[in-house]
Amino acid sequence: MTPETCPNCGADVPPRAKACPECGADEATGWNDRADAQRLGISDPDDFDHDQWQREEFGDVGRPRRLAWYWIAAAVLVLLGLLWWAIPR
Repeated sequence: MTPETCPNCGADVPPRAKACPECGADEATGWNDRADAQRLGISDPDDFDHDQWQREEFGDVGRPRRLAWYWIAAAVLVLLGLLWWAIPR
């Protein structure tokens, strides 16, 4: 059962947490100081590679299609045509 406060470091532990967010103590270690936060799968923020994470999460997305520019240009032309038609002469 997850304690409300970590018996190892005294930090607040969220309900149903698998491990202490501060020291990494968990049920497997008996909530003691033998816990190792590295086993939680939390990487060092200094070693984080955003581009690699993005490739792993979303795959190689590549460049956005230029087709969107055609739609924007078409919308602008339609608006200009409506304005020209709506202006009283």
